[in-house]
Order: sequence, then C-alpha cells, then structure tokens
Amino acid sequence: MNEKKTIWTPQAIASIMLLAALNPENPYGYYVLLRWVVCGIFAFLAFQALEQEKKEWVWVLGITAAVYNPFFRMHLGRDIWSVVNVVTIGIAIASIFKLKGKKNNE
Repeated sequence: MNEKKTIWTPQAIASIMLLAALNPENPYGYYVLLRWVVCGIFAFLAFQALEQEKKEWVWVLGITAAVYNPFFRMHLGRDIWSVVNVVTIGIAIASIFKLKGKKNNE
C-alpha cells in the first residue's frame, strides 16, 4: 500500500496535557514538563509540515513550538495561558487533518 497514514498520536498527547493544564491545582512542575513536551511535539510537527511542503503549517506549528519553548519562557498570567492552551488544542486537532505520516510501506 502506498497510502499515507495520519499523524495523530503526538497531537493527542499534547491535547490531553494541555487540557489537564487548565486545572489550576497543578503543581509548577507540571507546567515545566508541559513546556518541554508541547515544544518538542510542535517542533516535530513543524518538521513534518516542512517535509510535506506545507509552508503555512510550518509557520503555525513553529510559532506554537516557540511559545512553549522551555528556554526563553513567555511569562503570561494563568488566564491568558488558559486561552493559549485552548487555542493550541485547536491547532493540534486541525493539524491531524492537514499532516500525513510516512507511507505505510516505508
């Protein structure tokens, strides 16, 4: 089969973690872990978009990775981060329908 499979596992992991981040009772360490995981996932997805020549998605996913990067953190209030997290979940879900993985026979 030459059919390409859909990439969805990284987006599911990021979405679940981002949804859990809406709980205000999480310890600080959870948000540190969240930054590492979400940044890594969206950097991976941006690379996938680059390989598929989907330039708009390279930008969207790359900027999303930059927002969550653990090295140069953006200091936003909890309310703003909640909105950013929900928007990021939307981006993750949309990317499931836009990005394809490697061919099944590869």
